[in-house]
Amino acid sequence: MFRPLLFVLALLCLLVTPTRAGAEARPSRADLQRVLELHARSVVRVRGPQHAGPGIIVGADGQVLTAVAHVGPQSAQVEHAGNALTARVVLSSTVLQVAVVAGPQGAWPAAPVRLVPEGLAGRWVVGVTPGGKGRRDTPRAAKAKAAPAPFFDVPLTLAPGSPLYDGDGRLVAVVVERRGKAVRALPLSAVKAELASADAP
Repeated sequence: MFRPLLFVLALLCLLVTPTRAGAEARPSRADLQRVLELHARSVVRVRGPQHAGPGIIVGADGQVLTAVAHVGPQSAQVEHAGNALTARVVLSSTVLQVAVVAGPQGAWPAAPVRLVPEGLAGRWVVGVTPGGKGRRDTPRAAKAKAAPAPFFDVPLTLAPGSPLYDGDGRLVAVVVERRGKAVRALPLSAVKAELASADAP
């Protein structure tokens, strides 16, 4: 019954890349450009019955991580490469405010992933502010701040469902809530733990 969850959990583990040793410096201009390129390749739009917003491809077979508000009880539309595809809900957590949907099988450009079990507070993360009206998308770095576990806060203005990256362009978290001029985000390690608990007998 929970095989899709097992698959996504295994996928998150396979996509994890090693961390850099030592303290992390503020992402450089080259780091920000790398994030922007990866972001443009792997971000999609997810549309549910009432709301729509960004999501990020986390599985080469079409798994997308987004905010729970963007999905319906069983399905959502994923807009990618000019196509609107029906995706079924694999995980929907109102407590964590995240969802994972699975689109049709195919070759999807999944983002590289980094799990940070010790948390992200005090670390640099990068979000991409959408352009509009002729403006380009802009990558911005900010330091994550402590929030009630397992969440953290970031002084960036992003929509729920937006991905957050480390300086190497690896996905580390997803935005779940706007809070004034900042956002609350959930680290991927918490998503992995939720998938594992949902899969437990």
